[in-house]
Amino acid sequence: MSQESPLNIAMSALLLEEYSLPWGREYFRCAGAKRDQPFSAGLAYGTRTLAIRRPCGIWTPRKRKPKRRMDRPKTLAATAAPSLTAESEAGPAPSASAGAPNEADSTAPREVSVSRTLSTWMASRRCSLVFTSYKTGQVFFVGVLPNGAVSLHQQYFTRAMGVFALPDRLWVGTHYQIWRLENILAEDRRANKHFDKLYVPRNAQTVGDVDIHEVAVDRGGRIVFVNSKYSCIATLSAKFGFQPIWKPPFISRLAAEDRCHLNGMALEDGLVRYATAVSRSDVLTGWRDRRHEGGVLIDVQNDSVLTDRLSMPHSPRIHDGQLWALDSGRGYLIRVDRSTGEAENIAFCPGFLRGLAFYGRFAIVTASLPRREEAFADLELGRTIAARDGEPWCGVFIIDTQTGDTVEWIRFSGPVTELFDVVALPDTNCPMALGPASAELHSMITYDDAYAPLSST
Repeated sequence: MSQESPLNIAMSALLLEEYSLPWGREYFRCAGAKRDQPFSAGLAYGTRTLAIRRPCGIWTPRKRKPKRRMDRPKTLAATAAPSLTAESEAGPAPSASAGAPNEADSTAPREVSVSRTLSTWMASRRCSLVFTSYKTGQVFFVGVLPNGAVSLHQQYFTRAMGVFALPDRLWVGTHYQIWRLENILAEDRRANKHFDKLYVPRNAQTVGDVDIHEVAVDRGGRIVFVNSKYSCIATLSAKFGFQPIWKPPFISRLAAEDRCHLNGMALEDGLVRYATAVSRSDVLTGWRDRRHEGGVLIDVQNDSVLTDRLSMPHSPRIHDGQLWALDSGRGYLIRVDRSTGEAENIAFCPGFLRGLAFYGRFAIVTASLPRREEAFADLELGRTIAARDGEPWCGVFIIDTQTGDTVEWIRFSGPVTELFDVVALPDTNCPMALGPASAELHSMITYDDAYAPLSST
C-alpha cells in the first residue's frame, strides 16, 4: 500500500454547523475578520492547512480548548452553499441559512486518511468516486481540487445503499425510496469555483421499506433493484411499490422474510445476468445460519447456480467480459470462471467487502468494519486478518487487477464504520451534490432555455 498522507487533503461537507478539529473548535481568523460576522477563512497550524468555508453561521469560539493532537489525520472542512459561476469567474459564494440535518455533527467523519498519491491517481485519469454509507445515511463524493488536494464532500440520504451512475445522472437507493440526481452544470460552469459536477435531487420513487440493496438501469431505461426483503429483483411501478421481475429458483414465493439475503446483481449488455445471495434458504432469515459457506452466484438468464462455495458474496460485476465478485466472508476480490464456476482470488482486503466498481484495469472496492467485535470471529475473514496481524478497515481500496496490489486507499475512523456501494465517475474532477434536506434546494432553480411543444403528441 502507498504511504499514508494525512496532510494533503481538503474535505467538504455541505452546511455543517460545527467542525470538530483535532485541536478543538477555536479558529484562527484571517486578518481584518470581525468576531460576529460569517466568515470564509483558512485555518493553519505549522505545516497543516485546512480550508474552511462557513457562510451559514456566526463564529463562536469554544471557551475550553482541548489538548492539541498533531498526530491525527485531518477532519472535514465545510463546502459553502453552491455558487454557480463560469469557469473563469471568481465570485464569492452567497450566504445561506443553516439547513443540515441535526445529526450532522454526530455523523460527520471525524478522521479520514488517504494514500499519498490518491490525488495524482484520480487527477491523471480525471476520475472521481461516489460511495455510500447506510449506517450514517451519507453519500460521499471524492475528487481533486485545482490545488491538487483531495476533496471529500458528503450529503445525507437516509440509509443510503445502492448507487448507479450514467453520464450526468445518479440513482441512489435509500430507506424506502430510489432517488434520481442530475448534474446541472455545463462543461464551462463551476460550483463554488472548483466543483465541475453538481448533482441535484430531481425525483424520488417511493417503493417502501423493502431493504433496497443494489440499483441499476437496464438497456430499456428501466430502473431495476435488488429487493432483499422479498428475495427478488424488482422494478418500479407507477401504481404499486414495486413489480418483481425475477426471483431465485429456490425461493418458493415472495414474502417479506429476507429468506436468502439476495444482495447484488450484475448487468451484461444492459440486462440483469447474475445475482448473489448468502444462501439457498427458503425460510425466514435462514441465511443468518449459513454465513460461513453456501453463498451462491446465480445465472439469472437460465436460473442455474454457477457456484455455491462462497461466503456471503456481494457485488457481482461483468468487466471486460469477465465475471467478478466479492467473497465477503473471506475478504477477497475474486474472478469467477463463467463456465465452471471456479473462483480465483485476486486480492485480499482487511474488511467486510460490499461495493465494487471498475475503472480500466483497476477495481474499486468498499470495505466495512464488523458490526460487533465478535462478528468476524466465525468467518474466515476474521481468522485471516488475525493471521496477518492486521486490523479490519472501513474504507476504499483501489486494486490493480493485473497484480492484485492495492495501489491507493481511503480509510475512515470514527462514526463511519460501514460502506455499501461505489461507482467511478469518468471525466469528472471534483463533484458535489445537494441532498433532500439541503436548505438551498428550494432556491436552486434552473430551467431549459428551449420551449417544449404545446402538445406531447
